[in-house]
Amino acid sequence: MTDPIISVRDLVVEFPLRRGLFTAVDGVSFDIMPGEILGVVGESGAGKSMTGAAIIGLIEPPGHIAGGEIYLKGKRIDNLPPEEMMKIRGKRIGMVFQDPLTSLNPLYTIGQQLIETIRRHLPLSQGEARQRAIDLLGEAGIPAPADRLDSYPHQFSGGMRQRVVIALALAAEPELIIADEPTSALDVSVQAQIIKVLKELCESRGAAVMLVTHDMGVIAETADRMIVMNKGKIVETGSVADIIKRPKEEYTIKLIDAIPSIRDETRRHVVPPSDAPIMKVEKLTREFDLSRSFLDRVLKRSGRKVVKAVQDVSFEIRRGSTYGLVGESGSGKSTCARMLVGLIPPTSGRVLLEGDDIWEGQAASSKRRQRVQMIFQDPYASLNPRWRVGDIIAEPIRALKLAGSGGEVRDRVADLLEKVRLDPVAMRKFPHEFSGGQRQRIAIARALSSQPEFIVCDEPTSALDVSVQAQVLDLMRALQDEYNLTYLLISHNLAVVRQMADDVGVMHNGVLVEQGPVDEIFDSPKVDYTRMLLDSVPDISNVE
Repeated sequence: MTDPIISVRDLVVEFPLRRGLFTAVDGVSFDIMPGEILGVVGESGAGKSMTGAAIIGLIEPPGHIAGGEIYLKGKRIDNLPPEEMMKIRGKRIGMVFQDPLTSLNPLYTIGQQLIETIRRHLPLSQGEARQRAIDLLGEAGIPAPADRLDSYPHQFSGGMRQRVVIALALAAEPELIIADEPTSALDVSVQAQIIKVLKELCESRGAAVMLVTHDMGVIAETADRMIVMNKGKIVETGSVADIIKRPKEEYTIKLIDAIPSIRDETRRHVVPPSDAPIMKVEKLTREFDLSRSFLDRVLKRSGRKVVKAVQDVSFEIRRGSTYGLVGESGSGKSTCARMLVGLIPPTSGRVLLEGDDIWEGQAASSKRRQRVQMIFQDPYASLNPRWRVGDIIAEPIRALKLAGSGGEVRDRVADLLEKVRLDPVAMRKFPHEFSGGQRQRIAIARALSSQPEFIVCDEPTSALDVSVQAQVLDLMRALQDEYNLTYLLISHNLAVVRQMADDVGVMHNGVLVEQGPVDEIFDSPKVDYTRMLLDSVPDISNVE
């Protein structure tokens, strides 16, 4: 009988706190066989990522393994000295983190980082390592990998950076890969590529994969077996088909019920959207000059490298409706959004808010700040960590002089917190004291504080697990009906777009290739690119 690549036995991870011990992982046991993908699911705080960190020896002090044993191909590794564990990390166990910026050094090109990793673990020359780096980038889905090898991490989109991180994890041909939310920041087509890469890795090299994710669709498409974790414990384990189609535990049933479906055609408007547009985008174009030297840009010399991120894009958004904008990383979705809220100016074209060009005049700018707001993908990055929540939400109210006295400001902040279903006592706390879902509610409250009519939502739920995502989407719908809000929803989760949007536009390489009512576009796409996006969506109903 074949021995497992990794064996975890009765693992306990504890963190000492002022008021006692916090048990993050409580008696977890499982094996992963050669060529097998084990899916690990559960909500934030379930212990999924902490289990992976324990295996690879990356638990932050004062956290520590308080009990249990971990074996890599029969050899115990949890009790190894740090210098021995460093030899295993990267070589025999690879790690793909959720946030690629934590894995990539911003001061070095991705080629330098890949080649260094390859040569540290494999007996290859500089030239051979360079060619292997190019091959790995191509395998992970980076177009023109040889040309991108000398680029820096900041020159890639979020999805592209995640592909680079996956290439790094594969560099030394590890026996085990711990993939912690490897696709949560990726659009569906790239997600499908990464799933394919993980499967091929298992089949061709006999590697084992521990796939940590909150996306049950990815588990359905990728994993052989799965375990469900809650509060540090395994509550259910078995084949993917058994758990998804015949869940036994109430917790698992709730997780599965919270998953949005791309076949869901129900949008629950209490107030029907108007036919009159609140926002018109006319021939919007944005160019970026990527010429290497400052003089090239100033003197506009020949050989300038100009990228058209958005090209002649036109669409309308009806008052009280939700317009979904979809497409792959680098398609121009977020660049469009930033022009609509006034963060970057268009190269040409117009953005009209009820007939007024938002880029004309100082008065227009002041009016725009009140009427147009934005909710970002990462609430922690958009909330000032040094400010209390009350000050974060109150800042637009004070800046726009929407309230008189300090007492009136506090009352409005308390009311906004209640609107997003948080206790007003939260205004005295700092952002780090909240979960991801709670921080996103705070970001929504801040966006509402200026009494806007139009809100751009840039991937507002991509970092949230499915149950919290469902709560935030329900909240956004309720607020839309209460305040007659208009949303531009940017998302790579097409099931969320199907559930939330009335109309949808599909972007590809900066061009709006297709748009119309969401049911029409999703049920009868006319463009091959749209069909490819829809066909790439992982679906739990495909499990056999």
